[in-house]
Amino acid sequence: MKVILRQDVPNLGKVGETHEVPPGYFRNYLQPRGLAGEATAGQMKVQQARVAQISTKESREADQTRKLADELAQITLTFTVKVGDQGRMYGSVTAKDVADELKKAQGLDIDRHKIVIGEALRSAGEHTVTVKLDHGVEASVKLDLVPETSEAG
Repeated sequence: MKVILRQDVPNLGKVGETHEVPPGYFRNYLQPRGLAGEATAGQMKVQQARVAQISTKESREADQTRKLADELAQITLTFTVKVGDQGRMYGSVTAKDVADELKKAQGLDIDRHKIVIGEALRSAGEHTVTVKLDHGVEASVKLDLVPETSEAG
């Protein structure tokens, strides 16, 4: 019996896929739980249209994500940091700091959990962090950590 999955089913398939299953499995498990429906000619056409619509939407979103990644690659964020006698920073620059600066300086609202900082940024100079965007797209943002100058006198 041919069925169209309405939800992901472990060991069978994902939403929208068409599979051949035994009639008893469909009648006793898939249908009562609303996991699948019978694959009639009309249902197949509706499903194909839905898949085409979803694919178009996803490709549009992926294009927007790639544009955002290109925009992020052009950005260099500058942080003024306090530095001790040996050139070591007090504290470090965190993903939250980077997200806040992106929002303030560029107007980009990036979730701090998507910003990946390899190791703690505790020294002045140029650094690069990775931003993991949707659709498997990654972008690199340059950070410039400038020591705060203090006039001791």
